[in-house]
Amino acid sequence: MSVNKIILVGNLGKDVELRYTPSGDAVASFSMATTERYKKKNGEKVDETTWHNLVVWRQLAEVCAKYLHKGSKIYVEGKVSNRSYDDRDGVKKYISEVIVKEMTMLDKKPEGQPAQQQSPQDNNVGPRESEYNKGNQQQTAPIPWDDADQMPF
Repeated sequence: MSVNKIILVGNLGKDVELRYTPSGDAVASFSMATTERYKKKNGEKVDETTWHNLVVWRQLAEVCAKYLHKGSKIYVEGKVSNRSYDDRDGVKKYISEVIVKEMTMLDKKPEGQPAQQQSPQDNNVGPRESEYNKGNQQQTAPIPWDDADQMPF
């Protein structure tokens, strides 16, 4: 048995780029930074940032393009994929990507929003769960948390 699963929490490094395949499938791509903070033995604080290339397909890709932007904080689950391609000069390039299967928006709702506006459409945080589950899609995205303090991790 083998497992290929990755879980990341971080911030988008750029806006989502959405495009469509010739068959009409949506595909979104963007970069995401994760930062590990630690102290060296001498007490010096270090922030070590790792950049990840993310790819999202179909309806979840459209959700990402609609609601995420540079700086958005998200939680993703997916798998690591390695591939190669030839650049314009014919040089073979190698790339590692995270194929996202699930995504949760972690940004807090905008300040100044009335308490009764709890639906994501009302406060422009993200779509309702029913929007994620239309059709028979493999990709899912849980409803975003209203308060980061309630997150289970």
